[in-house]
This record gives sequence, structure tokens and C-alpha cells, in this order.
Amino acid sequence: MERIRYIQAMLGELRVLAEAERCDMLTYMIEMAYIESSDIVRGQRPAQIKPSTLRHLKQGNSVG
Repeated sequence: MERIRYIQAMLGELRVLAEAERCDMLTYMIEMAYIESSDIVRGQRPAQIKPSTLRHLKQGNSVG
């Protein structure tokens, strides 16, 4: 979990940099990754997803 916290910290720093450069989409994507890492740290989301779900996502289908 220490590595995930490190990734989260780096994402926070990258978000600030992207925002300073006015890269709206990049800022948004980094923020989504930051939120995902926060959910993993808090135990609200698994670190891994099922292979069938991953295949579904790679095909461009929504998960529901």
C-alpha cells in the first residue's frame, strides 16, 4: 500500500503542474487517477479488476 500512497502523492503533484499549464483534459485525467488511488488506499475499490471486466473495458463497452 505504500507504493499506492506514493503514486497518489505524485499524481497530486502532477495535477498541480498540469493545471498550471492549463491542460484541462490532462488535469482531469490525472485527477481521475488520483481519485482512483484514493479509493484503493481507503479500501473502497479493489486494486485489481476481474479479467472479464478488463476485457469488457478494452472493447470499449460500459460496465454495469
